[in-house]
Amino acid sequence: MPKPHGNMKKKEKARDFKGTVSKLLSYTRPYYFKVIFVLVLTVVSTLLSIIAPKVTGNATTLLFEGIVSKYTGGAGIDFSGIFNILVTLTVILIGSFTLNYLSGWILTKVSNDISYNLRKDISEKINRLPLKYFDSKSHGDILSRVTNDVDNISQNLNSSIQNVLSGLVTVVGVLWMMFSISFKLTVIALLIVPLSGIVAGLVVKVSQKYFFDNQKYLGQVNGHIEEMYAGHLVVKTYNYEDKSIEKFDELNGKLFNASYKSQFLSAIMHPIIGFLGNIGYVAVCLFGSLEVIHGHMPIGDIQAFIQYVRQLNQPITSIAQIMNVIQSMVAAAERVFEILDEEEMVEDTSNPVAIHDEKGKLLIDGNVTFENVRFGYDKDKIIIHDFSMYVAPGKQVAIVGPTGAGKTTLVKLLMRFYELNGGNIYIDGHNITDMTRSDLRSLFGMVLQDTWLYSGSIRDNIRYGKDDASDEDVIKACQMAYADHFIRTLPEGYDTILSDEVNGISQGQKQLLTIARAFLKDPKILILDEATSSVDTRTEELIEKGMERLMKGRTTFVIAHRLSTIRNADIIVVLNDGDIVEVGNHSELMERKGFYFNLYNSQFEA
Repeated sequence: MPKPHGNMKKKEKARDFKGTVSKLLSYTRPYYFKVIFVLVLTVVSTLLSIIAPKVTGNATTLLFEGIVSKYTGGAGIDFSGIFNILVTLTVILIGSFTLNYLSGWILTKVSNDISYNLRKDISEKINRLPLKYFDSKSHGDILSRVTNDVDNISQNLNSSIQNVLSGLVTVVGVLWMMFSISFKLTVIALLIVPLSGIVAGLVVKVSQKYFFDNQKYLGQVNGHIEEMYAGHLVVKTYNYEDKSIEKFDELNGKLFNASYKSQFLSAIMHPIIGFLGNIGYVAVCLFGSLEVIHGHMPIGDIQAFIQYVRQLNQPITSIAQIMNVIQSMVAAAERVFEILDEEEMVEDTSNPVAIHDEKGKLLIDGNVTFENVRFGYDKDKIIIHDFSMYVAPGKQVAIVGPTGAGKTTLVKLLMRFYELNGGNIYIDGHNITDMTRSDLRSLFGMVLQDTWLYSGSIRDNIRYGKDDASDEDVIKACQMAYADHFIRTLPEGYDTILSDEVNGISQGQKQLLTIARAFLKDPKILILDEATSSVDTRTEELIEKGMERLMKGRTTFVIAHRLSTIRNADIIVVLNDGDIVEVGNHSELMERKGFYFNLYNSQFEA
């Protein structure tokens, strides 16, 4: 399916009302039988409620005629007939309520199932999206689409379907009953309906934009809050509080205006249409009274007719209001389907290379080859040009260069987080595209500058990359990473729960835990992105000793920002603007007095 690119196209797509409704209705296909059954129940329930005023009118007529008969010497009030009518009315009302309740219960189950399927599809879709999607979207906005927008759909889908159907059936049924009572009074009552419809249509047309803007700005506000909360230490350090609040006020003001206008237009529709309906109601009462006085219709019919006028105005108002709800729901669905329609990662090969033998032994030694690699986050802006390199198994490769040279990008390509624009990458002679992403990434262990630990015990966090590891293996990995000592000093030891509220663990100690995680996984290829940058000098020395043991016999890529940490690397690859400018070990590169020489010395200049 072709995917839109660029803000303009996405904006147009997001306002595709018919297309979005069609996609939303497609989620009802597994429930067609239940939906049809609900429709039948709703129709029958609505028809019973429509019959009720006519039956009530018959009772009123019978009572009125009995009173008149009594004063004219007749038989008087027929209580038996009135009782039978009331029994019939009771049965009708109970039946209408029961069927309406049953249809609502079934429809609630269906709408919850649809919401579940939407969330399931979004969850699976997110796992199939390439990293470039998350690079271009605010985390808060994505979260808002997954939570707020799906909640909007879930809450409004049930009421929308039932209310619209019930309203339409009520309008048709009431009109039929009104015409059967009095053609003249029906025409008088209907003179107001086109005006009400025009007003409702105008309000819906204007409010559609504000409902969409409301969902959009809600995502932006969530995104800003998420970013400011995640970086609150930096915000305070740089005294950015005022600017952050100013930015929040700006976004919140836009959200307020969009929400205020959409809710105002939604709320004002009811009194306007109600006022117009009351005009018709007064006219019907006036002309109906004249009809009764002249004996053209029984008093019970005018009573029923007045109730029908009320019933006619109610679904018109309800449908008008529910259209605003539908606008809000569709605006939310549009944002959800934007995610579901995003371009996915290239599918794994259907015939992947086996990386284990029949006994489960790993068949990969760890040699890596980059062959004429070209890549750019934007196809029009290539940042890595014709990159080629061979790394033998067990060698330590340091990747250095100024900011933006492509150091981290190179590693992301190796793990196939992004697809190449040209060239190939091989591991043990196998193109990485010939492996499944799962098999490929199982070969790697990674320790990044930014520690990532989830809310859970220290033991489970270390076991994250190898969930079948024993407690003894976890402890051994921590000992190799020099994390065992400080873990045992904690009150709960390895069972200490890590969360935002835990303040007894420093950033350096958190880094030690991520390093222990890499030890436990025992990867064939290791990636270190300045893994010791967040620890003190003493801890750094201990980690480097442990790293020597970890890197022994493993192909290692070290992304170095501090050049003093990679002097012992077997190969130093110097990148600049995406190209290799020098290759060699530290001594060789220093002797050449080229780009690396200048880069290295610049870090020690005053």
